[in-house]
Amino acid sequence: MNPLCDRCGKVVYPTEKVNCLDKYWHKGCFSCEVCKMTLNMKNYKGKDKKPYCNAHYPKTSFTSVADTPENLRLKQQSANQSQVVYKEKFEKSKGKGFSVVADTPEMQRIKKTQEQISNVKYHEEYDKKMSGGSVPCNSSQVSRAASQPSAASQHTNYDPAPVPVQAAAAITPAAAIASVPPPSAGKRYRAVYDYAAADEDEVSFVDGDVIIDVQQIDEGWMYGRVERTGLQGMLPSNYVESI
Repeated sequence: MNPLCDRCGKVVYPTEKVNCLDKYWHKGCFSCEVCKMTLNMKNYKGKDKKPYCNAHYPKTSFTSVADTPENLRLKQQSANQSQVVYKEKFEKSKGKGFSVVADTPEMQRIKKTQEQISNVKYHEEYDKKMSGGSVPCNSSQVSRAASQPSAASQHTNYDPAPVPVQAAAAITPAAAIASVPPPSAGKRYRAVYDYAAADEDEVSFVDGDVIIDVQQIDEGWMYGRVERTGLQGMLPSNYVESI
């Protein structure tokens, strides 16, 4: 006995029968419940044993939970537990040190510049020793330390402006002929860059000059005499190299 079509209720013969969703349909009756578009076994979507096209397939919606007293109590309990976890993690991490900054070439350059600026303190102490009193640090010393090139930048893009020999010889600061510390025995240095004195207690020189009677003041500065001109004073250590 032939079954009946679920859509039209008429007999479905084997040549036009579609067996789907536990029901029987005529091929023309197997259509979307909303738009009535004819479907087949490849493009239909079934829900509650009813066929739908892709556009009209019922979308699944979330169920909203009512704010009942019990649900509100559970929500507050969850919030309290999360606060406990947060405080526990905070107590464990409290007191630990800061993260270590990577020792990159840029950080080394910044560190070197800060050290050079701090050398102003040494110049102040040296001036006190030379004058026997208290000499305040002036702004020219700060600008001199800040403008001094670092060791990393000297070998990369440093292009010092040339200083004429006559101009270097003409610079005769009054403080250059003052009493000097005892020289280091046997040490001689050669200038690798031109340097123009930025203060009265410094000495100018050009690339290739030999520096004698050298005494190291600190890591960034030394005291010496230029063999070519006979002038003596303070000079930056990273502008010369040991012979």
